[in-house]
Amino acid sequence: MAKGSIEKRGKNTWRLTVDLGINGDGSRNRPRKSIMIEDEVLLRTKKRLNDHLNNELAKFKIEVEAGAYIAPEKTKFIDFIEEWREKYASNPNNLSLTTLTVYENVIESRLIPAFKNDRIDQLTTLKLVSFFHDLEKPGTRKPSSSKKPLSEKQKAKQLEPLDASTLAHIHRVLKNIFSRAVEWKIIKENPMDGVKKPTAKNAKEKLIEQRENPQYFDEMEAQEVVDALYKETRKWRLLILGSMLGGFRRGELNGLEWPEVLFDNNTIRIENNIPLTLKGKAVEKGPKSLASFRDVDMPDWYMNELKIYKQEWLKEKEFLEDKWLGADRQYVFHNGTGTPYYYQHPSKWWKRFCDRHSLRYIKFHGLRHSAGTLLLEDEDEANYDSILIAIQRRLGHARLSTTSDTYVHVTKKVKTRVAGKLNKFDPSGLRK
Repeated sequence: MAKGSIEKRGKNTWRLTVDLGINGDGSRNRPRKSIMIEDEVLLRTKKRLNDHLNNELAKFKIEVEAGAYIAPEKTKFIDFIEEWREKYASNPNNLSLTTLTVYENVIESRLIPAFKNDRIDQLTTLKLVSFFHDLEKPGTRKPSSSKKPLSEKQKAKQLEPLDASTLAHIHRVLKNIFSRAVEWKIIKENPMDGVKKPTAKNAKEKLIEQRENPQYFDEMEAQEVVDALYKETRKWRLLILGSMLGGFRRGELNGLEWPEVLFDNNTIRIENNIPLTLKGKAVEKGPKSLASFRDVDMPDWYMNELKIYKQEWLKEKEFLEDKWLGADRQYVFHNGTGTPYYYQHPSKWWKRFCDRHSLRYIKFHGLRHSAGTLLLEDEDEANYDSILIAIQRRLGHARLSTTSDTYVHVTKKVKTRVAGKLNKFDPSGLRK
């Protein structure tokens, strides 16, 4: 069994040493660990103090002999990342696969290039503050991976500093990693505790942005989108309308299969979700929350067109024969071989569609926002509570506050109607 020793180093600090003998190169293999005791009562009682120190030494011996001890002075940040991946991140109970993928992008693109030569105990709060300060400078965006020449607008965007939401995400990843290092006794304190989280745009900036480009369509714009969609293929028309009218998320449309299309009662059942594609394979999981498992009523005309599309879908499958790669799966919106689209493909198609037809571009998720807005637009204020509950269930929100605060916007028609009620106080009318 390895020998151990305890050495007093300061007023209330001790160094534990475990002697494992001679290394292959002739050097001594003696892992060491410093501990600090702040309990004044324990410090004043010699026997209890010795018992505590011997207990700590015994635990340290077990840790060393099991190969579980990592000396902070020898631990590089890049090596600790591997420990973090193996002991924490790979467990889906800690991080979902989609979250881990986003974290890995941050680690590979931002953290490893910045800290690959640093020991984890050398990454002080001040060094991390400087890291975020540098990220806020113009020109810190990563170059585009696209081989196509950038437009002038894209070039200008490339020179802009990172937005606050991206910086906040980098902050979250670093804090998670260092929190594990503290838990596992690699470092004593989390240096990220002293790094202020980057704040998103203030309320005024958000309001200006929403006014300039609201992320939803009103009734007139939605009609323009519908008209333009009837110049496209039926598959894409139904997919886009599924989000704009049904309020379906992109991943829900990617994962939709024919057994969940209930023609008998004109509803679409949401039970699947494809939020990510890894190494060419769709990552399938349940909808976002329990409330997201839902049946959504759709208009008669939409379901009738979906019936026509299903006949086209079946003919396409029969025509492809052995080139059909979907096996027994029946994805409604597939990539031409029976397998799901790459998870971001609908968003990219939507952007090109808006450009083709000179439509105001909103993000794909804005189509889902529009579903709530279009349902609210012609409602009287007296019905707001009931219609909001219906929209909450339709969109699959866990809380009603999400529906009212985030997704549903008061449109021009509603504002005009509310203001119109005050016309009875027109002075000229009162005098008459």
